Amino acid sequence: MKSIIDTVAEEISTVLSNIDEDEALNLSTHIKEAKRVFVYGEGRSGLMGKAFAMRLMHGGFQVYVIGETITPSIEEDDLLIAISGSGSTGAILQFSSKAKESGAKVFLVTTNKESGIASICNGVLIIPAATKYRRKNEPSTIQPLGNQFDQSVHLVLDAIIIVTLQKDDHDSAYEEMTKRHTNFE
Repeated sequence: MKSIIDTVAEEISTVLSNIDEDEALNLSTHIKEAKRVFVYGEGRSGLMGKAFAMRLMHGGFQVYVIGETITPSIEEDDLLIAISGSGSTGAILQFSSKAKESGAKVFLVTTNKESGIASICNGVLIIPAATKYRRKNEPSTIQPLGNQFDQSVHLVLDAIIIVTLQKDDHDSAYEEMTKRHTNFE
């Protein structure tokens, strides 16, 4: 078991070390400039998106997860953050196109900068990880399906939250986030 954990940690460390910092900072800038943020992904990528949306809410952003019953219509000055390992997920392409038609910006988190979704986006963050497709340019992994991508997405988006919310007074920022955390537990 220990060797599997070590291998997974090494794989993720390698992926994270190859993230383009400018792409990540560009996403942070888009978040700061957006009136509202919408997040969408399918399957496990969608779960990573929901975790990201929760932290954005804790950080004081007006954020929605597409598909939830309280999600309003997207408008100009809004931002859609789409998460798709392949960059070709049909529903994500459809929602991204609709967001662009509505005047919103679209930012894609993916492994595939040449994808159809990437071609219509205002920004792309490449996560150089393995997906379920195991394309020849993807790194090797012992993990099933898109685990390496999803785990890397989670950690990179958490890092983007940290840089987006950085303030001189770390304790004050932490207290603000804690106040927004649910009290129904």
